[in-house]
Amino acid sequence: MNIKNYINGEYVNPVSDSWIDNYNPSNGEIYGQIPNSINEDVENGYKAAKNAFLSWSETSLDERSKIMSKIAQLITEKLPELAAAEAKDNGKPLHVAKSIDIPRAAANFQFFANAITQFASEAHESVGHNAINFTLRQPIGVVGCISPWNLPLYLFTWKIAPAIAAGNCVVAKPSEITPMTAYLLGEILTEAGLPKGVLNIVHGLGTTTGQAIVAHPGIKAISFTGGTQTGAHIAKVAAPMFKKLSLELGGKNPAIIFADCDYDEMLQTTVRSSFANQGQICLCGSRIFVEASMYQKFKIDFIAAVSKLKVGNPFDTSTDIGALVSRPHLEKVKKYIDNAAQYGGKVIFGGATVSVDNSEDGYYLEPTIIEVQDNSCTLNQEEIFGPVVTIMPFNDENEVLAMANDVSYGLSATLWTNDLKRTMRVSKQIQAGIVWVNTWLLRDLRTPFGGVKNSGVGREGGFEALRFFTEPKNICIKYN
Repeated sequence: MNIKNYINGEYVNPVSDSWIDNYNPSNGEIYGQIPNSINEDVENGYKAAKNAFLSWSETSLDERSKIMSKIAQLITEKLPELAAAEAKDNGKPLHVAKSIDIPRAAANFQFFANAITQFASEAHESVGHNAINFTLRQPIGVVGCISPWNLPLYLFTWKIAPAIAAGNCVVAKPSEITPMTAYLLGEILTEAGLPKGVLNIVHGLGTTTGQAIVAHPGIKAISFTGGTQTGAHIAKVAAPMFKKLSLELGGKNPAIIFADCDYDEMLQTTVRSSFANQGQICLCGSRIFVEASMYQKFKIDFIAAVSKLKVGNPFDTSTDIGALVSRPHLEKVKKYIDNAAQYGGKVIFGGATVSVDNSEDGYYLEPTIIEVQDNSCTLNQEEIFGPVVTIMPFNDENEVLAMANDVSYGLSATLWTNDLKRTMRVSKQIQAGIVWVNTWLLRDLRTPFGGVKNSGVGREGGFEALRFFTEPKNICIKYN
């Protein structure tokens, strides 16, 4: 099937009538095409957004909230269809798409439908000067949202929901690798009664379509999730144009395990935090540091637990690990494994591609554990973004803190300990935007989300997202 752009409330072909093949990762087959959009397509999306902005920005909060709640409701009602599309397009297990991705997409719209009604401005009485200051939070105008392939509808809606809730109009680009659920969202937007032009979805490559969005002089803010190198390029283009930027980039997240942890819970969660979504989550704990006194026990038990994970077709209900998202990505991840010895590691479990019955050409890879001796090795410094983790021992708190922080990224960290004082010390000193203690990926949508160092700029989530998608304006009134 041919996916189309969604511009001004209508599905339209790309201006150039040029198309890109869309692959099914589970079997390697082409099952559709997407628009290879160019500058003119983005310009059409921008014009529709600009024309819709005045009316949408003046639409009451109650009405915006009502429409967004309807979108959330329709996503929930269409969960089976959307989950099946996500599993086919991305390669993730269907049960994961059903239980996590699509419910979270609905929750994103519902959360910001509620949040915008509670988002308040400030007032300050200037005592002694007979004046009062109050601050408006006004929408920016037309904004650009660019989302990645690992959690397609989940992260696409995480950006567009706060943008339109705040009164902006959007030109959005989903990943060209996983475009299907963003395409299906257009039908939902129309059915929910979102006014034409408020959200425009333009498909295409990052180097053309994405570049056109970032470089467009009328698009005043960019929210991007993806690779660090791409984020650096976006910043280079956008900064001289004085655009607002929110960049959620890569991670090389430490999982720090002390011997006083709740062992069984830690082991179960660490398997999940290592290999959920084929390890293709920016928050996965890809560097596992284990206190030396329990390192050998952990290594044996971790290998045993990981060996029970089933690699298989996404639509098989017993599948734990589905297909990687694309053949080039599979080859990239496999290269790290094949060169593990050269990079300073030893593969102690997994590492091979997998042939799945009736899906022999799919992009399947065993969950892989690599033992390393030095945190400065390539395997511990570069983001692999697949079902690959490293493990190594540590002797004390200071040593593991130094290793956890000795990396160019700083997105998240996981800490396992029952020592409250250690929890406070270590979590405060870890250089990361998010620290989970005795859990992983437990998300409260009210909290700020983002990283430090090369993991990005700015924060998403809760009122942080609404602040990003608005501009503060202070008004001072003097009276007698």
